[in-house]
Amino acid sequence: MRLKRTVAVAAALLVTMAGVTACRDSRQIDLGSGGKPHIKIMIGGLSKVIYLPGQLAQQIGAYEKQGLDVELFDQPSGANAETSLLAGEVQAVVGFYDHTIDLQAKEQCITSVVQFSNVPGEAEMVSTAKAGEIRSGQDFRGKNLGVTSLGSSTDFLTKALAARGGVSSKDYTPVKVGAGQTFISALQQGSIDGGMTTDPTIAQLTNTGQAKILYDMRTVAGTQAALGGLYPASSLYMSCEIVHRYPDIVQKLANAYVESLQWLSKHTPEQVADVMPQSFAGGDKALYVKSLKDSLPMFTKDGRMDPAGAKNVLNVLGSSSSNVKPKKDKIDLSQTYTTQFVDAAHARSAQ
Repeated sequence: MRLKRTVAVAAALLVTMAGVTACRDSRQIDLGSGGKPHIKIMIGGLSKVIYLPGQLAQQIGAYEKQGLDVELFDQPSGANAETSLLAGEVQAVVGFYDHTIDLQAKEQCITSVVQFSNVPGEAEMVSTAKAGEIRSGQDFRGKNLGVTSLGSSTDFLTKALAARGGVSSKDYTPVKVGAGQTFISALQQGSIDGGMTTDPTIAQLTNTGQAKILYDMRTVAGTQAALGGLYPASSLYMSCEIVHRYPDIVQKLANAYVESLQWLSKHTPEQVADVMPQSFAGGDKALYVKSLKDSLPMFTKDGRMDPAGAKNVLNVLGSSSSNVKPKKDKIDLSQTYTTQFVDAAHARSAQ
């Protein structure tokens, strides 16, 4: 696929052109012959339950209802999805909100338009063989811990859990293992002692007894215990410039995702599984339904950001991210998210 082949090249050009905020493609949305907007959206793991609204909107016809031609692309790491946006390969990303703060610290303006969840939906898993010696972030010292990729939200969260346990990111080894089967294989082979992942991988590991959950951030209570508050995560984010340039198109996307979130709140995990692509279940529909039951409560019903949660994300990154920490006091949270479009979507549906 041309998209994936050119990401590395475009990313290299961005490094060379320091100070350039985005290339031409990322600031434009193509209109078809009938004026139908063609929007490319990169999802940081298409089959991950945490990003389910992105594909669900396609399945229930929400994009089509808004007159949008949406093309979804799969990238297993949120950091790579972010790179695709900055490289101009896509106009939007379904990924973690924390990237908007991290990028502002790098003088890039990215904003979350729809907030899918106010908790990460992630869990820090520990190999069953190591469960006795890794009981908290305090025990991360000297361990190999899996993340989807360096600079990803799983990397951010691992650093945060370590920092809360008094362990520096230099005291353990982050290992890029992706998600799904590559994560499971790394755990089986012993190349990692544990790591951060999502459903349905969590369900697969606990079902087989290969790993145990150390920190469960799929719930409000688990997230507050692990991170000291809410941690708004999966969202639709776009460059500030494209949001300002195409507010009507952004509104249509917000309408589609609000419909998707409301649909989720009214259907059972079994009904959700029935409409999603069969490949997402990985050949075990019952296990997929279990992963949905465990993770669906994390989704917001309205797509709105929790302001206190946004502040907590900044606090977490400000204490654990070497990039954000020196610039924490200069971060303008009002530039990292907006409720303008979801507010309008709800006003429209109430009419």
